[in-house]
Amino acid sequence: MIRIRRAFDPHSIKLVIFDLDGTLIDSRLDLVHSVNAALRHINRPELPEDVIASYVGDGAPILIQRALGGEEVDEALVRKGLEVFLSYYREHKLDHTTVYPGIQEALGAIQSSGNGMPRKMAVLSNKPVNPSRAIVESLGLGRYFSQIYGGNSFATKKPEPEGALRLVSEAGVRPEQAAIVGDSHVDIRTGRNAGLWTVAVTYGFAPHTLEVEAPDVVVDTPHELSTIFLSRRSLQEQK
Repeated sequence: MIRIRRAFDPHSIKLVIFDLDGTLIDSRLDLVHSVNAALRHINRPELPEDVIASYVGDGAPILIQRALGGEEVDEALVRKGLEVFLSYYREHKLDHTTVYPGIQEALGAIQSSGNGMPRKMAVLSNKPVNPSRAIVESLGLGRYFSQIYGGNSFATKKPEPEGALRLVSEAGVRPEQAAIVGDSHVDIRTGRNAGLWTVAVTYGFAPHTLEVEAPDVVVDTPHELSTIFLSRRSLQEQK
């Protein structure tokens, strides 16, 4: 079901920025395996899948820091764990990762429903940029996006607005003509910080965190995601 707190005119949206993990792709199992590989390497106990999934969203360094116990963990240990995690993930990032069912169709609909011309779309992830781009291309999503940026593409990561504002500038649009789509409070806060419209999906990794921020629109499925960008009427009918 679509829930609307603040409705936008779909025809005014010229750019849609997507989070990657938990929004476009289900990478949960590969991330879990990579974190646990790092924990085994440094003689720490493995963690349950749900626990690791709840740590995803703020980038690899924070993911490993959380897996090791939080902010009080020795920095050298975090660096070692991060090194192992990235090395393992580089080799295993596509073992189990898939595109969420319905996402390809949703992306096609969103792209083609611009006001007389293809709508621009981009990816902004906190995952490092090289694996982000490799995954997008390998899973056949590359043709939809004009740009793909990762957590190491800029001096700051989401929820800082730097990456989103760069994409807005590159697309030649104003912030109020852009929307960000994501599965966690990190994406919604990014949109708020950058002055974008915000859309949350509940099928991803961190729907529980959406209570922290109030998205403009919340959807439960990729089909609903495409619906909200089709026309003002389709959006108003969901209210």
